[in-house]
Amino acid sequence: MLQVKTFVFNEFQENTYVVWDETLECAIIDPGCGHSSEQKELKDFIKNQGLKPSLLLNTHCHIDHILGNSFVADYYQLPLHLHEGELYTYNDANRWAAMFGLPNFTPPQQLVYLQAGIPITFGSSRFEVLSTPGHSIASLSFYNPESQFLFSGDVIFQNSIGRTDLPGGNFEILAKSIREVIYELPEATQIFSGHGPITQVASERKNNPFVKPE
Repeated sequence: MLQVKTFVFNEFQENTYVVWDETLECAIIDPGCGHSSEQKELKDFIKNQGLKPSLLLNTHCHIDHILGNSFVADYYQLPLHLHEGELYTYNDANRWAAMFGLPNFTPPQQLVYLQAGIPITFGSSRFEVLSTPGHSIASLSFYNPESQFLFSGDVIFQNSIGRTDLPGGNFEILAKSIREVIYELPEATQIFSGHGPITQVASERKNNPFVKPE
């Protein structure tokens, strides 16, 4: 059974997730720790829990989800796993960084490109890699069927959806991702979104006002 720790980091109130199993190997998903105090908070939690980071994952590469990528990659000597199609979004982050007075961002030197349909593993656990574009060009979601946990990035939130007015966003594509991928998961699946509280597939199918099941 997976365990999850949620950190709310940076000015964008982004959810960073640390996910681990009984082996104590862990995945770090969308590290948004852009400040040294946030980096220390993440590092201290991992140390105090005796965890062994083995995966660094990006659901997508908007600026609020990549602020801690380089720190995690360097400190734990991990490659960054992402979809190759998100490199355009990653490079566009420098334009947003300039707007917010942040330093330029470059992906960590070691990159591993994920493909939908090819699972990734850590410890004794695995994530199914799901293609869920629409909020960004090539956004991915990570699903663990044993725990019925979904890490969706900014595709869907509690009673809401990700923005589609940013470069690479498209409402029709996003709605298709939600209807044909997320809503098709077991209803008990817990959705760990990029912002806000945990929600559930059953609740979103019933209550989400933006995308209704067909």
